[in-house]
Amino acid sequence: MNRYKADLHIHTVLSPCANIEMSPVNIVKRALMKGLNIIGITDHNSTLQCATVKELAAPHGIMVLCGAEVTSKEEIHCLAFFEDDESLAEFQKYLMLHQLKQPNTNNSFGYQVVVDKDNNITAEIDNYLGMAMDVGYLQIQEIVHQLNGLFIPAHIDRVRFSLMSQLGFVPNDINADALEIFNRTSISRFMKENGYLTHYTFIRNSDAHHLDDIGQYYSWFIMNELSFSEIRMALKYKNGRLVTID
Repeated sequence: MNRYKADLHIHTVLSPCANIEMSPVNIVKRALMKGLNIIGITDHNSTLQCATVKELAAPHGIMVLCGAEVTSKEEIHCLAFFEDDESLAEFQKYLMLHQLKQPNTNNSFGYQVVVDKDNNITAEIDNYLGMAMDVGYLQIQEIVHQLNGLFIPAHIDRVRFSLMSQLGFVPNDINADALEIFNRTSISRFMKENGYLTHYTFIRNSDAHHLDDIGQYYSWFIMNELSFSEIRMALKYKNGRLVTID
C-alpha cells in the first residue's frame, strides 16, 4: 500500500469568496510545494473550473477530484465528487437547474470567473454562486449517488453552513461516503462528544480560499494507487484501504 496526502476542499477564483490569486496554475504550483498527491476542486455550486485544474495537474502526477461544494436549501454545505467527465457535466446541469437566482451585480459578492491554463478569463458567471439550491441535502445526496459520485457533508461541526449548525446533529438518514470535520477541530475530543458517529469515515481538508491555505490541513489515503475506485474503497475501509487524519 502507498500513502497519499490529500486536500479535498479547495476553491478557485470561480468561487466569489476565493482570492483572485486562486487560479488553476497557482493552485497546482502550491499543491506541488505542499507535497499533495490528491486535490479536490470544490467551487461553490459550480464544476466549471475543474477541467483546467485537472489538465494542469496531470503532468505532475497530482490526482484531481472534480466536483463542487453545494449549498442545500437548508444552507448545508456538501462536497460532491465524480469519476468521469460525463457525470460531472450532468451534475453541472443539475446545479444550474436548481440554484436560486441572485445576480452578482458589479461583482458585489466577489469575482466569479473561469480562467484557462494561461490565466486568461474565458467566462464570467453572472448569477451569484453562493446562493442556496432549491433542493435539500438528501436530494443532493440522491443525485450524486445516481451519478456514481461521492457525497461528503462539509465541515460538519462548523458554526455556519454545516449539518450540525443547521440541524443540530448528523441525522441517521444520511448516506454519506464520509464526513468532513472542521479543519481546526480535535478529532479525539469531537468523537468523545459525538460517539454516535463512530461508524463514519472522517476526512480533514483546508477549505482553501487563499494560496497559503492549500495543504495546511489534509488527510492521508492508504491505497494501492491513485484512482477514484481506490479512493472509494479507502473511504469505506475496504480491502486494506483506509483514511487517517492527524
